[in-house]
Amino acid sequence: MSSTQEQSPPISPLALIGLFAPAMGYFVDAAQRGILFLDVLRQRGNQYHEHIAKTAPHVLSYQAELVIDGRQLVPPVNYALARVIPPPNVELDPTRRPFVVIDPRAGHGPGIGGFKADSEIGVAFKAGHPCYFIGFLPDPVPGQTIEDITQAEAIFLKKVIDLHPEADGKPCVIGNCQAGWAVMMLAALYPELFGPIIVAGSPLSYWAGVRGRNPMRYSGGLLGGSWLTALTSDLGNGKFDGAWLVQNFENQNPANTLWTKQYNLYSKIDTEPERYLDFERWWGGHVNLNAQEIQFIVDELFIGNNLAAGRIQTSDGTAIDLRNIRTPIVVFCSKGDNITPPQQALGWILDLYQNVDEIRSYGQTIVYTIHETIGHLGIFVSGGVAKKEHGEFSSNIDLIDVLPPGLYEAVFQAKTEQDANLDLVSGEWLMRCETRTLDDIRALGGNNAADERRFEAAARVSDVNLALYRTFAQPIIRTFVNSSMSEWMKKEHPLRLQYEIFSDANPMMAWIPGLAKQVRENRKPVAKDNPLISLQEMASNQIVNALDAWRDTCETFAEQWFLTIYGSPMLQAALGIDQEPRPWRKAPKSQLHRELLQERIIELKSHIPLGGLQAATIRGLLYVGMARISVDERSFEMVRRIRKAYGNVSLAAFKTLVREQFYLLLIDPETALAAIPSMLPAESETRREAFGLIKQVLSAPGELSPEDNRRLQRVAQLFDVDEGTAMPQNLTVLPSARKELQTRTS
Repeated sequence: MSSTQEQSPPISPLALIGLFAPAMGYFVDAAQRGILFLDVLRQRGNQYHEHIAKTAPHVLSYQAELVIDGRQLVPPVNYALARVIPPPNVELDPTRRPFVVIDPRAGHGPGIGGFKADSEIGVAFKAGHPCYFIGFLPDPVPGQTIEDITQAEAIFLKKVIDLHPEADGKPCVIGNCQAGWAVMMLAALYPELFGPIIVAGSPLSYWAGVRGRNPMRYSGGLLGGSWLTALTSDLGNGKFDGAWLVQNFENQNPANTLWTKQYNLYSKIDTEPERYLDFERWWGGHVNLNAQEIQFIVDELFIGNNLAAGRIQTSDGTAIDLRNIRTPIVVFCSKGDNITPPQQALGWILDLYQNVDEIRSYGQTIVYTIHETIGHLGIFVSGGVAKKEHGEFSSNIDLIDVLPPGLYEAVFQAKTEQDANLDLVSGEWLMRCETRTLDDIRALGGNNAADERRFEAAARVSDVNLALYRTFAQPIIRTFVNSSMSEWMKKEHPLRLQYEIFSDANPMMAWIPGLAKQVRENRKPVAKDNPLISLQEMASNQIVNALDAWRDTCETFAEQWFLTIYGSPMLQAALGIDQEPRPWRKAPKSQLHRELLQERIIELKSHIPLGGLQAATIRGLLYVGMARISVDERSFEMVRRIRKAYGNVSLAAFKTLVREQFYLLLIDPETALAAIPSMLPAESETRREAFGLIKQVLSAPGELSPEDNRRLQRVAQLFDVDEGTAMPQNLTVLPSARKELQTRTS
């Protein structure tokens, strides 16, 4: 450097401080967030104490009034039926079927189905349906069983039906998660009490899954079976602490449990506390089960997998056969659900039926929908899911109720301006039910014969270990455990301890409220473009990735252990499991059903020439529509309007007529079609009007296909009208037609 060159001026102290300003701002913000984070945890702990102190804690965001207290029934149970009071801006339609929501008793308290406005109850209210809620108290009635609860819920549904004599259909019952299998059992025993059933995130086929993706199903086998359930109940002095069930959920996602949930609160401390506290109020509301209840659930369902196989019996020897259900079953599941994957939600269909025709032979309608990404809890609490899937189910529940028997997938499409007849679509989504076969469910993946033998071996090992525990260890455990000891262990559960530590019950938290108040008054959040925020996010992502990798490694190790241990030919031979392929879980076929089916076919054939104009119109409509692979909600809305114009034929009568005509077309299509001319009135104007209505319904979703037109031309010939007959401009009908239809319906 030249001696004559000027030297650079020294950096001033203020400029030096400016270089560190982003770091200083970040550390001030981080310290403030830390204090506010501790204060929210303190509020969570206090909220926990307030919540569990209530007699009937729940998280419903609606007011409710008690209708039946299950503790007053014989036998008594800790369940209750409540009427949900609609908000002031909601107008209910007394002719619409009521909705009954049953929440899971799987460790948490009730209310998640009405947790917020955009919920199962919220969208049902929006569609004009009265709503009821079946909830439960934190502690069971001593001695109550699953069967006692089933009987109580039957009484609840009878009461709901009595309260709504004007309703056009039996109640739609929603069973969330663990409540799903309970609803299905109830519907199999009391099919006459039900309208459509919606089971959301509900396991019904417990061994099902895909290798490498559904590890929770191996837990029972790796723990040696249900002896551990009996031990936990004995340590609880006859009660099973639901916090252990919640712990199982937590263990499925350690990244969320140990980091993401807390980090999300910390990083968004200015906006996140309200949502966090609302959810934690439900997540921390642990409930108890009687030892008999949880043992039934684990032995008969989780490990035994006996529900779909028809191997569960009531105390009077009645077998619970899901094929007895006579109302539509809607199954809502998700590929993003690691608690109840689609295979567990839908595998029971493969256990019960060989093909779709067998589903139809039992008069069953099964509709399923599979979300691509939503997690287990999102099925019940996500506002987006509530407004889309649950909202469409609520608005179109009558469409589902009158669908011809068979297997369908509900598909949702965003409504656009290009869609035809938008006035027939109630919401922002267009729902159609597309026909499916059992191969569509098999395509989701599942177990092979060797896997089935492994799960059967795990079930038998569980029975052996449980018998050994009850014989040698249980008497000793029960001798030493008393109510005081069980209560102390309950309070010391890790999930409860976290609420105790971070609450005002802990003297070391006394300084937090005052300091948090000062922080809020002098809050200085850091700029979003601060470079240290990016480093913070990177560090968080690395922690999540590390915890996910740890989980994946543990799950892979657990799966390999399960497959190796229970796949051992020696172990299977010792347990009496042969190596010949056989349907381990297939429900037995009923000779009585075959005989009744043949009698029903003979009876139906005798009805081919009967029914008059109404039956002929429905028969012609179904004949054309059977060429399609889907049923569109616009077509049903048009049918609903036509029903109203035809004297408002009851939904039950209309459903019976649709099913009868559908079966006739399946049994003997040519004879059924050939009989149409003799069923029609002589007046040509009435025939033209009926044919015009058929065209109107078929055209509601848009243009007809070539096959639709070919079939429609044949129907025109049967009705003896010109195929170009115009569709009616309104839905008025001729007096002669209305009189004939009303006479037929009555």
